[in-house]
Amino acid sequence: MPVLPGPPPVEVHLKRSARARRFSLRVSRLDGKVTLSMPLRAREGEALAFLKGHEDWLHQTLQGMPDSAVRAVGLGSVIPVEGREMLLAPGNGRAVRVEGDRLLVPGDPAAAGARVAAWLKVLARDRLALASTHYAGLVGRSYSQLALRDTRSRWGSCSPDGRLMYSWRLIMAPPSVLDYVAAHEVAHLVEMNHSAAYWAVVSRICPDWRKERAWVHANGQSLHRLRFQD
Repeated sequence: MPVLPGPPPVEVHLKRSARARRFSLRVSRLDGKVTLSMPLRAREGEALAFLKGHEDWLHQTLQGMPDSAVRAVGLGSVIPVEGREMLLAPGNGRAVRVEGDRLLVPGDPAAAGARVAAWLKVLARDRLALASTHYAGLVGRSYSQLALRDTRSRWGSCSPDGRLMYSWRLIMAPPSVLDYVAAHEVAHLVEMNHSAAYWAVVSRICPDWRKERAWVHANGQSLHRLRFQD
């Protein structure tokens, strides 16, 4: 992995792509990751020369990003859980539990972020299964499987054979937003496209979908900036 000299040094991920016709640089707004895309047959030396020619632009872009682009989660952090801001505090016993506006996390403080992530994933699966089953009943269809991922490019998906996939980070969004994403994906069980007929299904089962989608566009990236473990 090439490293552009600092300060600070910048790691650059090289990505060969069959669709790339030229070199291009991308800086993720989620975590500051720098990716240099290059044609399949391009030489690495050419890519490094391209990178060197864009060194000033790259440093300026990274300096313009907020310092909080990525935020480590641990005891003392405040994170959203189903739309509520909750403080992570030390807890007793074996399980993570909610107490008012605090999330009590037992065990080694160094593992608090990972323990909270595991707890959130269990909660996400329960909530998304309930929502998916509810909306599937409204459209008269059934799904074959439900899986959770930590996807950055999409909040959910539906395969032609009825498999639903969701980002577990949806559990941090308000419940109405989680419901909208579930309705969005379940509607694909009826229409595997984004046609007018598809949006008619979404509007029937989730009338306020435009408001919830606006929340995702405005706030969704903040959920990806939380890092729960190194």
